[in-house]
Amino acid sequence: MIHIVTSENRHLYRQEMEQAYRLRHRVFVDEMKWTELAKDDGREIDQFDDEHAVHMLYIDHGVVQGYQRMLPSTRPHLLSHVLPQLCEDERPSGSHIWEWTRYCVEPAYRERGRTLSPVANALLSGIVEWGLDRGISTIIIEMNPLWLLRLVQLHFRTIPLGLPQRIGDQDVLAVTATFDRRTLARLQEMRGNQQRVLAEPEPRIRRFAR
Repeated sequence: MIHIVTSENRHLYRQEMEQAYRLRHRVFVDEMKWTELAKDDGREIDQFDDEHAVHMLYIDHGVVQGYQRMLPSTRPHLLSHVLPQLCEDERPSGSHIWEWTRYCVEPAYRERGRTLSPVANALLSGIVEWGLDRGISTIIIEMNPLWLLRLVQLHFRTIPLGLPQRIGDQDVLAVTATFDRRTLARLQEMRGNQQRVLAEPEPRIRRFAR
């Protein structure tokens, strides 16, 4: 299940968020060699992990197997303050547009070949379910250009915001990806069921359990 963590319920997920920050460090620093993000404590946390960020965690039996973060485009985010060179025209912004960042999955739960792993499918489905519930229809993504075809196959409508640029040792492209119920139906078809992936809000009693 995908758990939504915000500033309002973060105190219920202290242990899981610690796992998420360490997963981010292992993936983006140790694996992808984004050394500028390295931290001595092994937790990858940046300036956008504030009260406006929405964290989505794939949790199975208390273990965080996947993670992603959503940032509102109406506030500072990666495209506006870190990678503005990736956008050649007017930067997309609005309450219906959020930026998808820090997507990562534990190596043991990643896809093999072209098929989305259950964790990856759930994370993407979580974005769509969460967005449809809130009038959000578009995400900004800074990604490897090879992901373009994958997104189209998943029924996201993608528009490049500029040309790919070399950042570190890889090409990075900024796009907007718009989704609707057809996108959700496609993801459900791929995993073979129509069950919601978003977990129900945690009961208030958990506040006293940690």
